[in-house]
Amino acid sequence: MTQTTERSSTRVRGFDDPELDFQLLRQLGSAPYGGASIGEPLAVAATLGGSAAGWTDAFASLGDRQRADAEARAAAGHGISARDRYLHACNSYRAAEYFAPAGTPRHAELGLASRAAFLAAAPDLAGQVEELWLPWEDQRLPGYWLTPPGCSGPGPTLVATSGFDGTLEETYFQVGRAALERGWRVLLICGPGQMDVTRTEPGTHFVPDTERWVGPWLDKALERPEVDPARLALLGISFGGYFVTRAAAHDHRIGALVANSPIADLHAYMVSFVAPQLGGDPEVVLSPSEDVRLDEIDAIPDTVMPAAAKEMTRSLITRFGRQSFLDTFAYLREFTADPKAITCPALAMVGSGEGGEPKAQFDRFCDELAGPVTQHTFTPQDGADSHCQLGNLTYSAAVMFDWLDELFAPR
Repeated sequence: MTQTTERSSTRVRGFDDPELDFQLLRQLGSAPYGGASIGEPLAVAATLGGSAAGWTDAFASLGDRQRADAEARAAAGHGISARDRYLHACNSYRAAEYFAPAGTPRHAELGLASRAAFLAAAPDLAGQVEELWLPWEDQRLPGYWLTPPGCSGPGPTLVATSGFDGTLEETYFQVGRAALERGWRVLLICGPGQMDVTRTEPGTHFVPDTERWVGPWLDKALERPEVDPARLALLGISFGGYFVTRAAAHDHRIGALVANSPIADLHAYMVSFVAPQLGGDPEVVLSPSEDVRLDEIDAIPDTVMPAAAKEMTRSLITRFGRQSFLDTFAYLREFTADPKAITCPALAMVGSGEGGEPKAQFDRFCDELAGPVTQHTFTPQDGADSHCQLGNLTYSAAVMFDWLDELFAPR
């Protein structure tokens, strides 16, 4: 029948699986800063049938189409259009990278494609983008230096890192572009074990004493003439809240700390993820015979452990450099930070929808910090109660940068 009129064939539907729903929100939430359209991620989600099994291939295919479109527009001389499509491709490849098996060539390939798309967009971004590499022990740690348009002389600088599965490019969408719009210099950094490093350093893994790698990045920042040492802020997103809390307890060059959200006990934080499924701390409720080794994951039937849970388990074990699930949780006990050793002003941010353990660590951080602390809890009414406020990045940026600008304002 031709005599019909509809608004759209697209339907705004998520997933029954909360993890998949969060990952879709993560993609949609990047739209205000150029990381995605609304329609394309929804179109991909509609093809997945509620399963993570096809997620990687579907988002990788989207990234391929977006990159090809960007290349065609660049060849035709449409630089701005090409930039926007390269940024979409960058973030689609990141979404594909998330569910790709950790430590495999496919995982690295998708991550490198994300980086390449970002660098292809870089010449047409506002300000300047410089790719950096920091030699660290036996590894190379990648980073980006971003300067706003018209930058002259020393000014306020944000050093920002993501967490377990975030990337440098995603951190640009989450805070980098917002910082540049406000005249901030930005150093996007990562350390051993993080997604960006796994792309080129297959043996990398997280270390508890994060001051070992955050400190050299701060050295690199402070070498630059554009940086005002008195206006140096450090931000950690997600698991990065642990990285920066630990680093700030040991490095007093930091003028302001933003923890989104604060983590002082990573073992307790990670236990809270798995306890609902296992019934408690894995080291307490699982016997050695029930341990899962890295080389056994593929043999576990999907009816016993769903595909998404397998990849999360594989990634957890691999990224902490262990051989089994219980070994990983034993190692996590070394990941502790002392808020009482932090003397600089701090902003603690948390979403009300993140659950009891993040709220408990937020409260501990605020109660124990030696320096002045400002607290902000995001609510469902804000559209920002999710982990890292991915549903409302513009409001999250307003809270953070307004606090920083007021803190560092000339007196």
